[in-house]
Formats: sequence, structure tokens, C-alpha cells
Amino acid sequence: MRLSRYFLPVLKETPAEAQIVSHRLMLRAGMIKQASAGIYSWLPLGFRVLERIQQIVHEEQERAGHIPLLMPTLQSADLWRESGRYDAYGEEMLRIKDRGGRDLLFSPTAEELITDIFRSYVKSYKDLPLTLYQIQWKFRDEIRPRFGVMRGREFLMKDGYNFDLTKEAALHAYNRHLVSYLRTYERMGLKAIPMRADSGPIGGEDTHEFLVLAETGESEVFYDSEVTDLTFGDRAINYDSVEECAGVLEEFTSRYARTDETHDEAVFSQIPEERRRVARGIEVGQIFYFGTKYSEPLGATVQDGDGNKVPVHMGSHGIGVSRLLGALIEANHDDKGIIWPEGVTPFHCGIVNLKQGDAAADAACENLYDQLKTAGLEPLYDDRDERAGAKFATMDLIGLPWRITVGPRGLKNGVVELTSRRTGESVELAPEAAVHQVVEIYRKHP
Repeated sequence: MRLSRYFLPVLKETPAEAQIVSHRLMLRAGMIKQASAGIYSWLPLGFRVLERIQQIVHEEQERAGHIPLLMPTLQSADLWRESGRYDAYGEEMLRIKDRGGRDLLFSPTAEELITDIFRSYVKSYKDLPLTLYQIQWKFRDEIRPRFGVMRGREFLMKDGYNFDLTKEAALHAYNRHLVSYLRTYERMGLKAIPMRADSGPIGGEDTHEFLVLAETGESEVFYDSEVTDLTFGDRAINYDSVEECAGVLEEFTSRYARTDETHDEAVFSQIPEERRRVARGIEVGQIFYFGTKYSEPLGATVQDGDGNKVPVHMGSHGIGVSRLLGALIEANHDDKGIIWPEGVTPFHCGIVNLKQGDAAADAACENLYDQLKTAGLEPLYDDRDERAGAKFATMDLIGLPWRITVGPRGLKNGVVELTSRRTGESVELAPEAAVHQVVEIYRKHP
């Protein structure tokens, strides 16, 4: 993409309404624009990152054997009355009527709707296990939306639902989701810690939240510092293996890590003092096992091997896709702007022409641009007739991980400058070598 033809409305000044780093930088970098309280338009740069995050989520869900679908944002209140949650959910639910006077709601979650789909088509245990998921917009009428996309009213979410014959099979689905989430977050360059949490209005016996440590987090968290040393890496996990998935869950949840709702000071005090940590965290996902809480009242049953009708065991699993974008910025920034991890960057590499209109510089930039595109990467070429300082400031603000700088002086020596946004370190390389190095970096971040 050529910056002269792109829509990137960056701001020099920080808007007064922005209270935290991610909100400030998303507004300044031209990623979002507020439409109304807690509701945002996603401008091209922000939308690109949102799509990168969605792609990783889709890939890891499907790797774990989960099947995508799409449910409507508006749901019938009748289903929620069947489950008993229509009146119990509270004022965060946006309730509306259509022109026929029928009660509808803007989906805050979709346990009822997915259960209705299941009960309509699945009748035998032979069709189990089954896990369905979607990435869809949700709405919760927060009393005080704040912090940009971190605490908005409208948000993009991946919500998945498993259906199993027995509690044991459903707990394997729970463990499978924990494993897939660990891989998902690490691919995005995030350290997300699974913590024992409260199930809230979703309900259920078992639940873990995934939290990214950040000073602006809304939750107080308590943990053993050893959990921050754990990494999932690129393990070849067999998601059908009960033992392998349970082993990963044990590894990542055996050390103390809890949100404030489930914190037990007596247990926490038994951890060596030098390893006890109290911090704040940003929730970016949660997994639940809730048994037959929804299948019993909604009649989601199957015929088991003995011919008996039994309610299925269920769980749900969410990732805050739009919220993740804010969490990524909270965890990856400096005083100049955003620092995107390679896995989610909107463009793979920036190209800065220090002397637009110089024949040699223009030709070299065009050549770099074409080579990167031929290699399957998406570069952002700053071809504007601007001073170098303004170009560097824009690149630092929007946070592309790598920048190639081209100028007449370097070209006379046959080199361009390759700079890491994260470290600030630069090296001079022949143009072809710079392209090769960037391509090799992204082979490690598919």
C-alpha cells in the first residue's frame, strides 16, 4: 500500500477523552473513531489489525477441530425466557421490540441460541463431540463505557460452545480450549495467564480467565511469579488426546493464579514471599464448563448408547477479539507510539523514501516495494512529499515492526537501512539483503 493513496488520519495531539495508552494511541494512529459512547468505527488501519487477530483465532480454532458458523446479533427473548436468563441478566442487556411488538435483544452472548440450533438437529450421541464457534459483534450496555475498545459497549468476540455426552468428555473440551488459547495468544506476541475466575452470569462449575498483565487492567490479580516463565511454544499437541490436553492444563494452572473474586489469601500466603505477586490484568478470554445448565431447560438432549434421552454437557469459550487489540497496545508501546508484534502488524514493513522525487531513491523504493509484495508480504510505502522527520514520526506512531529507509547518500554506497521498531537498532544492508532478512523474519510468524 502506498501511503499517499491510503486513508490514515493520524492526529498530532492526544484527544482529551482518552484516558489510557491504548485509547490514546488508537485515536492518534487513525485506527478508530468514536461513533457514540462505547461504540467505534474501525478505520482502515485498525480494521487491518482486527482482521489479523481474527485470522489467528480462526486458524487455531480450526486446528483444534472446532467448526465455524455465524449467528445473528439480534435474538428472540423467548429463548432467554426458556433458560431463565431474560430477566436475570440485568440492565447490560439491550432489550428492544420489533414493529410487531415481539421482544428482541442485542446479543451479549449466545448460549441460548446455539443450544436451540443444537436441539433442532442433533439427536444421537453418535454425533458427539461437537464444538461450534463464531466471531460476531456483541453488545453490553455498560453503565460507564471507558478506555476505548477495552470497555466498549459494542465489541467483536469469538464465542465457542461444546456439546458432549458426559462430564468427562466436556472437561476434555475445556482442556482443549485452554491449549488452543495458549497457542492463540502466543502467536499474537501476548503473555496471557490462565487464572481461576468467577463464572458470573454465564454460570458453571469451572472457569478460567486469560489475563494480560498491565497497569491499566480492570482486575486485581494474585499469582505465583513462576507462571510468567511458562511458554507454550510450537508444541505438536494432539487435541484428541485427553492425556496431552490435561497435561498442558495441569502445567499452566497448577501454580497459584487467581482473579480478585476467587482469591484465597490463606492459600496465597503459602507461596514463598519472593514469588508472590499482586498486579492488575486485562481479561482477553474466558473458558467455562457449565454442565447441563442450558441443555436441561432448553431440552438439548441426545439418545445415549442405551437408548435413553440425556441432556448434553456443555461449555462456552470466549476471546475478546476487539479487546485484544487494546491489550496488545497496552503491552507493546513506548513514548513514540505502538510497537506491533509481527503476528498482528497491519503491514509487515514500512518503506521510507527520504527524498521523494530523486530518481535513484524513487526507483529503489519501487523495487523494494515490488520485491516485498512478490514475497507475499504487505509493505506500507511512505511516498508522500513530506520531510523525513514527519515520515519517521508516522512510522513510529503506527508501530510497524520493521522499517527500510532509503536515501540518496546510502544508495551511493549500495545500502539501505533496516530498523527494528522494538529495539531501535539499525543495520545497513544491500536492498536485496534487507528484503531477504524481512522475509525470513516473517517465515517464523505465519
